Amino acid sequence: MTKKKGCRGWRWLALWWHLFLLLWKTIDAQTRYSIQEELKDGSVVGNLAKDLGLRLSEIYDRKLSVPSAAGKQYFSVDAGKGELLVNDRIDREGLCGQSASCVIPLQVVVEDPLQLFRVEVEIQDINDNSPTFPSKDISLEIAESTATGARFPLEYALDPDVGSNSLKSYTLSKDECFAIRIKEVAGGRKVPELILAKGLDRERIAAHKLLLTAVDGGNPARSGTAQITITVLDNNDNIPAFEKSLYKVSVAEDAAEGALIAQTKASDTDYGANGEVEYSFGVHTSDAVLSVFTIDPVTGTVFLKGKLDFETTANYEIDISAKDKGTPRMEGHCSLHVEVFDINDNAPEILITSHPKPVREDAPNGTVVALINAQDLDSGDNGKVQLKLPKNSNFALKPSFSQNYALITNGVLDRENVSEYHVEITATDAGSPPLSSKKTVVVSITDVNDNAPVFSQPSYNVYLKENGVPGSILYSVSASDLDSGENAKISYSILDSKVQDVSVSSYVYMNSDNGSIYSMHSFDYEKLKVFQIVVQAKDQGSPCLSSNATVHVFILDQNDNAPAVIYPSSAALGSLSHQRMPRSAKAGHLVTKVTAVDADSGHNAWISYRLAEATDTSLFTVNQYTGEVRTKRAVSEQDESSQRLLIEIKDDGEPLQSATTTVSILLEDGLHEPMLELRHKASEPSKKTGRITLYLILSLASVSVLSLVTFLILAVKCIRSSGSCCIRRSDCDDYKKPNRNLQIQLNTDGPIKYVEVLGGDMMSQSQSFRSCMSPMSEYSDFTLIKPSSTTDFKEVISVLDASLPDSTWTFESQQVSRKRDLYYKNT
Repeated sequence: MTKKKGCRGWRWLALWWHLFLLLWKTIDAQTRYSIQEELKDGSVVGNLAKDLGLRLSEIYDRKLSVPSAAGKQYFSVDAGKGELLVNDRIDREGLCGQSASCVIPLQVVVEDPLQLFRVEVEIQDINDNSPTFPSKDISLEIAESTATGARFPLEYALDPDVGSNSLKSYTLSKDECFAIRIKEVAGGRKVPELILAKGLDRERIAAHKLLLTAVDGGNPARSGTAQITITVLDNNDNIPAFEKSLYKVSVAEDAAEGALIAQTKASDTDYGANGEVEYSFGVHTSDAVLSVFTIDPVTGTVFLKGKLDFETTANYEIDISAKDKGTPRMEGHCSLHVEVFDINDNAPEILITSHPKPVREDAPNGTVVALINAQDLDSGDNGKVQLKLPKNSNFALKPSFSQNYALITNGVLDRENVSEYHVEITATDAGSPPLSSKKTVVVSITDVNDNAPVFSQPSYNVYLKENGVPGSILYSVSASDLDSGENAKISYSILDSKVQDVSVSSYVYMNSDNGSIYSMHSFDYEKLKVFQIVVQAKDQGSPCLSSNATVHVFILDQNDNAPAVIYPSSAALGSLSHQRMPRSAKAGHLVTKVTAVDADSGHNAWISYRLAEATDTSLFTVNQYTGEVRTKRAVSEQDESSQRLLIEIKDDGEPLQSATTTVSILLEDGLHEPMLELRHKASEPSKKTGRITLYLILSLASVSVLSLVTFLILAVKCIRSSGSCCIRRSDCDDYKKPNRNLQIQLNTDGPIKYVEVLGGDMMSQSQSFRSCMSPMSEYSDFTLIKPSSTTDFKEVISVLDASLPDSTWTFESQQVSRKRDLYYKNT
């Protein structure tokens, strides 16, 4: 046998194809071709694109492929013509063995969308094999006493071809003693038998040489020969005879080694050694049989020696010989047919026909992910396979045909939660007990832009010192996006808005890549204290998504303004402020009051007063906080009549800012003591008091029409009771609506009579206004001043001095800094 080696593999492959064809035939084939075996590579099988209804462009665009389950890629597709071509040598005998039908099933897979076509290629046999005998030389020993008509089985020839090309007949060279007879046995095999046609005479012919020829039915016919050498023996003229010519048994493939398979028995009527029988397997028994079975030479019992495998070999045909010990030895034969029945010893196998492609996370239910095939080498119920997925899976299996399945989506996919699914598929057969196997399919989820960028916080507070360098960074905002790739690339921008009726882009600009905000110019706290920037983070997805955040920018005050002296006003009265004081003044006498304001806020606006120089430092003192100039002692006759004071005003900022003012005091004799006169005038109202009230009302009218009515009521109460009056406005919650407290107070201090107007603003400086009227003045006028700048203060003082030239004035503007400090603390 030229193909004896590897026979088990060919039988297994043939059995596999046989099972596959049985399953395949359950559904009508869509396309079927028929070709002869041994065609050259590149031979055209058929126009696959035309027969499947595909355009030539779809072959490449949809990635048409023709995977083969036969173990080799026998076919390929010409992408230019759409033709199915032979890709490898096709040996029908090696592929299908002796099977009458040889069909190669092809699974034609096209993608985008996934489609599976079934194509069958029938392989037709050609007469490419000659019949061959297992041995070219056959030796027989026949006793001369053998009766005419005795039959001697000969080795049958093997022809891998099928149908008409298979073995047809045998012929024997001419010999008067022998003839040939053809016998068909199980499986359709044709076995030649040598028939003794005439008695043998060893003395005449001791050995006969015959030529046995096997001829197939091809055109032209092929043949093979074997030489038969027959040695004529003397005496022992009875051959052993079996009780049965054919023994049939069935054995499970899981039978244990040493199991009894069959009990054969042969008898010989001869006597003595000529009747003693010895059993053995036929001379030409294959190694595959010898490795699995063994026979007891004495009893003829056949035992199991190795392992049975239904999937490899389902049937065994064993030739058993019984020889006597006579001279010559006579030999009888019988056949043992062993049928192996299947047990469930093979777990099902899961094959990925089309590997999964990445799936978009917004893919609808039913989207095909991969094509899957289930196989089981067992037969019957043992080979029926069912596929299952875990419960609550985002995927499902959709049956197709012949245990083919499509893996489809069956749930909501979210790449941000699970970017890659490991889908575990379990295959279970219907055997008893059932066997199962698992396979994991990795499905990658591609991103879609379904997440907007999210800022690290919804709003940001930025504290920026005024007078900063233009182009410096104010703050860097950051946002993150749960998406990936382009969908997660973020660009930043500033939404247009107004700050003091000017576009916010005039104040700041933003780096679109990293979210850094830069100033366009220096900020001045005195002009702008707080503003808002609305920033936007936008991703690069399609369509793009965005989110906003608010940046609150608070300008922090720096000590960039020196205190401004508003009284005494050097602009109105020259370089010096002239004050008059009686020589009769006692210690603690209020001479005048220096008042200054600072445009800064907080500690930068806390003002302190100091007497820097004086004509006589022992005579005067300056209150550090109020700026009041008072006498430290009583004036003596020795004191000079003209006193000059240099007063320094400093703020509490860093670096410190300061200003100075000079006060000239003239000591005069004969000035009246103002207190008695003031009390007299308070008890006896005069015409001057009425004129003061009128000036008070007119001055307050310049502030606000609404405040005028309030001022009138308070002024009348102040005149009648010589007390103090206050009017307050309720606070507002929003810092854009300042909280103001307005207080008017009528006071007397020494020779000076004055009214204080106190005002507070949480966002701007708190002001205190004091208007002082000298009782020595012929007129009783009232002027209200609101400081806004140093220049305004000078202009107002000029007006004030021009209206009352003979009066001694004190103007006070003092900040209420506690409220400002509380505001900064809260923000």
